[in-house]
Amino acid sequence: MKKYWWKIVAVVLLVYGFYFGLMGEVPRRDILNESIRNVYFHVSLWFATTLFLLVSAIFSVRYLRSNNLADDDKAVEFANVALLFGALGCSTGSLWARVTWGGWWPNDPKLNSVAISMLMYFAYLVLRSSLEDEQKKARISAIYNIFCFAVFIPLIYILPRLTDSLHPGNGGNPAFGEYDMDNQMRRVFYPIIIGWMLLGTWIASLRIRVRALEKIED
Repeated sequence: MKKYWWKIVAVVLLVYGFYFGLMGEVPRRDILNESIRNVYFHVSLWFATTLFLLVSAIFSVRYLRSNNLADDDKAVEFANVALLFGALGCSTGSLWARVTWGGWWPNDPKLNSVAISMLMYFAYLVLRSSLEDEQKKARISAIYNIFCFAVFIPLIYILPRLTDSLHPGNGGNPAFGEYDMDNQMRRVFYPIIIGWMLLGTWIASLRIRVRALEKIED
């Protein structure tokens, strides 16, 4: 039980977040209306995505220092989970954009930056699949992974703030926490972020174990 407590916490937090995220009271705001509930899902997924990309980059740095392929396995699996969560974040964001902005993918700097970032990380996976030598694959992809994260942060969190943007917290717009979220929403928002992070770590750990078993069989 001591080994699995955090997995139980992940399930509890996500069940709590989904239930109160869908059924709990939310503030009524112009244009947003009930769609403000998507803060619980879209925004929290991107928090988790950013964390997993950071962890992936850290393991890439560790690999370059140690040449231990286990670090490379962790880097690629956390990147895989980040792409999964990023795709879910894009999907929930697209639905939200359709309701509030009138289009599935408006021409917005933040959205375009997200698309570029996702393509960069898909290219990371393509790069890995194109190389056969394990050490060469790990070294080249580790360098590229670190480069991707160094570009990801300015693309997502800095550049959209310097120009006009529809997104809250960007282009001079106030962030959600400043004018929309109340204490009731925060009691759901922060736990579900932790739940997503724990779930993603759980998925990554399972995939890392599968990789280790496949190497033993080979």
